Amino acid sequence: MELKWKSCLRFGVTVLILFWIMHYWTAFTGLIRLALGAAMPLLLGCVIAYIVNILMTFFERLLKPAAQTGTAAKLRRPLSMVLAFISILCIAVLIVGMIVPELVRCLQILFEELPGALSAGFRWMEDNLPIGSLLEGSDTVFSGSEMDWQKALTKLMDILASGLGGAMGIAASVVSSLFSTLVTGLVAFIFSIYLLAGKEKIGGQLKLLLTHYLPKKLTDKFYYVIGILDSSFHSFIVGQCTEAVVLGLLCMLGMFLLRLPYAAMIGCLIGFTALIPVAGAYIGAVVGAFMIFTVSPVQALIFLIYLSILQQLEGNLIYPRVVGSSIGLPGIWVLAAVTIGGGVLGIAGMFLGVPIAAAVYQLLKRDVHKNA
Repeated sequence: MELKWKSCLRFGVTVLILFWIMHYWTAFTGLIRLALGAAMPLLLGCVIAYIVNILMTFFERLLKPAAQTGTAAKLRRPLSMVLAFISILCIAVLIVGMIVPELVRCLQILFEELPGALSAGFRWMEDNLPIGSLLEGSDTVFSGSEMDWQKALTKLMDILASGLGGAMGIAASVVSSLFSTLVTGLVAFIFSIYLLAGKEKIGGQLKLLLTHYLPKKLTDKFYYVIGILDSSFHSFIVGQCTEAVVLGLLCMLGMFLLRLPYAAMIGCLIGFTALIPVAGAYIGAVVGAFMIFTVSPVQALIFLIYLSILQQLEGNLIYPRVVGSSIGLPGIWVLAAVTIGGGVLGIAGMFLGVPIAAAVYQLLKRDVHKNA
């Protein structure tokens, strides 16, 4: 009888909580957004710590034979952490230093050539299209009288005067947003250092807390799911980086063989954007084609054709084998996870969709085989 009353009480509390959530849905979602906004630096710090931990663990394994006891063993963790952060920083600086200056130079070339191209286009339109007949009856618009110019100048000054306050507000908003972003990044970076430095201690405290307040069966299930998620995310990050390097090298090699400009730089760009699953290389293709277009439109077309062929090979052979096999997810579900994740959360969803889908796939697969 006591068990029945407990079951009824749990059912009633669950129904009551669900009713409150549905009835106060707007307030509930607002509260969640407020909590996520306040915890964003810490969440970002966890993401940074997880990514850096992959490299840090690699350096710790390399340094372990030479630093097993004494002061060397104590310095192994800080040194590995510093090496991991420096490696990521060097890669970022190298990519930005190669791409941004050339991209700015291409934009300058485009802006320098744009007026001449527009003038030539307008001359062609005047010679081949009946523009004069289209402008008939528009004397009031293009009138050159002094009064019309005074009105236009007065209106322009009014617009500038009224927009000055808005411009100041926008500038203040931009400065505030930039300062907030810097503070968030700094807090996240510091928090990630604390997590990396004491990850074993934090993990032990969390396990002690869970085993004290939760049943052992539930705790074991929690660590079972977390272990599969960790394996999926770790394999996805390593596989995605490997696939990006392979794609970037193949792109650079092919561009060298085809004698296309900016081969090394665009190869790095394609490899960097390929970190975004499936769609990333297309983003790099647009930027790369634009840069080559400033040199030769024909070579830009050749680049797009070559990259399209390379993308087909990458999408059908390289990506499913390198990333799909590393996380144990079939190629069709990789594409589905990227599509759904991108539609829900944009670029972040493309990153998170594949490892989450891989974890769910592994959980369902093991559960089905266990009960079969």
